[in-house]
Amino acid sequence: MRTLIYVPVIHTSADLGSLAGDVTKRGIADLGEEVWKEHIKTIEGFWDAISHYFNSIDVTDMKIYQDGMIVAGEMGRKIVEETAETGSRNHELLLSLLKRGAILVKTEVFKLVKEERDRLLAITQAKSIAQKIIAFIKYKLVKNRLLNKRDDFIAKRIDETLNNGETGLVFIGAYHNLKERLPNDIQIKEIKDIEKVREYQKLLPFYNKNKERFEKLGRYLISEINPSTLTTGYSKGAG
Repeated sequence: MRTLIYVPVIHTSADLGSLAGDVTKRGIADLGEEVWKEHIKTIEGFWDAISHYFNSIDVTDMKIYQDGMIVAGEMGRKIVEETAETGSRNHELLLSLLKRGAILVKTEVFKLVKEERDRLLAITQAKSIAQKIIAFIKYKLVKNRLLNKRDDFIAKRIDETLNNGETGLVFIGAYHNLKERLPNDIQIKEIKDIEKVREYQKLLPFYNKNKERFEKLGRYLISEINPSTLTTGYSKGAG
């Protein structure tokens, strides 16, 4: 049996690099500064809970699959270290896991990751509203195709590199549809319910209309993770 501990990621500003400024400005403009600050506080609490869980278990020889990770070995570790230095909670945790004996695995292909990032950069760097709209439309037209290709590749990498009796850790954006693509002999343990993480992110732009539900989901995201109550199951995808 193979086991995969599944972490549906909520990215912090430090993960977004040059995209962060535009995302923050848009968030404050749409939601107001107070709501945006509460959202940032929730994300920090979410990563506190994730980090506390991993600090409580032995991760020796566990294989790490991180979305966006296009290399492994020394180069991969250097990327993790440099990104952790920017304040990325995701990569700070990865670095801690590597220091404790976990193994970083090349998870994605450069071409697909670059194409998606270039499309997003085109939106943020547009010099006029018309250019921004055109760039956004172009991105929307290819978004699902790119996401599907990336998920296919990630699932293949996990299948090829996670051996019988081993445990892997996958850190991947909540909107990825990875579970259905994994072989059905891999037992999946969700750190946080993927659907609830997705719902939180979907409701964020509509906070004023869904305040009660949104705040309830926020409390769930920052709640302590009990290893004995992790949602477990097997993929219903590839056999």
